[in-house]
Amino acid sequence: MEQTIEQTKEYFYIALRNIRTRRLRSSLTVLGIVIGVFLIISLLSLSEGLKTTINQQLQAMGGEMVIVMPGGEEDILTSMMFGGAKLEKQDIEAIKKAKGVDKVLGYSYTGTIARYKDESKQIAMCGYDPWKEGLDILSIFQGWSLAEGRWPSKQNQILIGQYIANEIFSKKIKAGSEMVIKGKKFEVAGILNSLGSRQDDSMVYMDMKIYQDLTGEKRGTAAYAIVKLEQGADENAVKTEIEASLEKTRKRRAGTDVADFSVITSEKMGELVGTILGIIQIVIIGFASIAILVGGIGITNSMFTSVRERTKEIGIMKAIGAKNSAILSIFLIEAGIVGIFGGVGGLLLGSILAKAIDYYSQINPTFYFTTTISPWMIIFALIFSFSIGCLAGFFPARAAAKLKPVEALRRYE
Repeated sequence: MEQTIEQTKEYFYIALRNIRTRRLRSSLTVLGIVIGVFLIISLLSLSEGLKTTINQQLQAMGGEMVIVMPGGEEDILTSMMFGGAKLEKQDIEAIKKAKGVDKVLGYSYTGTIARYKDESKQIAMCGYDPWKEGLDILSIFQGWSLAEGRWPSKQNQILIGQYIANEIFSKKIKAGSEMVIKGKKFEVAGILNSLGSRQDDSMVYMDMKIYQDLTGEKRGTAAYAIVKLEQGADENAVKTEIEASLEKTRKRRAGTDVADFSVITSEKMGELVGTILGIIQIVIIGFASIAILVGGIGITNSMFTSVRERTKEIGIMKAIGAKNSAILSIFLIEAGIVGIFGGVGGLLLGSILAKAIDYYSQINPTFYFTTTISPWMIIFALIFSFSIGCLAGFFPARAAAKLKPVEALRRYE
């Protein structure tokens, strides 16, 4: 056992020496693995962040509410994250008339610059209509509660999320403080407890009428509508009623058969999440396959070249008694080291990209996206890169091990 450990140490030393003596080629080979692992880690972290973002939106809907948005189902993700078309005043009225609907809460949001003290920062702001009634609905069904201050009672009063209060500005914002948004002064009436997502905690909430005055958005419109159902109402039945009411209104207004909107229940959103994540996984597998091919070919080519260059060295080693297993082990260890170096490099680059996206999301709250690098991703990246290195180096290593001493020395001459 002790002899085996000593032999392994010796093989490892020889493999490292060979890598150092061929630094340029080894570096280029490592670079191939770095790019491959970087692509995989980047895509996995982005997909995990997307999954988290979508699930947060799904949880925010609650079980007794549905969401109505303009555009088809294929536009839902884009609309929720970046905004888009608007629901008109007639659309909101049509939703209210649908059977099973208790309350309708219009919601719009955008990014802008806010000033606190002498410091200006990019923030996200949103408006609700009706404002007072909307606060009651959100408090009951989405768990809004105050960490500090009180609920707004005047139009020039606003609510802010935890991230706005504690992280965006260099000085923490207290209830009763003054903020300036687009040249208009507002009193921070209250600070919300964390709502469970960076997106919601990075918002400034205000009356829709004030919001539309600041943004120039048409009165009565909304990015989407949150619909509170009547007690005991079936969400699928209400969905059908809303669709029928909106179709009549939109077709009559447009004068065509086009009625471009989506009514989303929590069940439907769950289906959409599954579909979106399935597509993302397929894309990741595709990129991973390309990364495997590129990195593996690079290592195989490098190792075959190394075998040809070291034919005399292999012949001498075998002439003095080195076994085939020793030659095989040295080349496999060398390939594995190249693979693991590439894995570490790719992991570092992928982590830097993920942190950069998170940082951009922090300084620009209108960019609702986060990334996640979990421990299993790190373990996967290292095992994956080491395995690819060993697999790609196996055939060159076997070719080296099969060389006969006399043949190897003669070929060198």
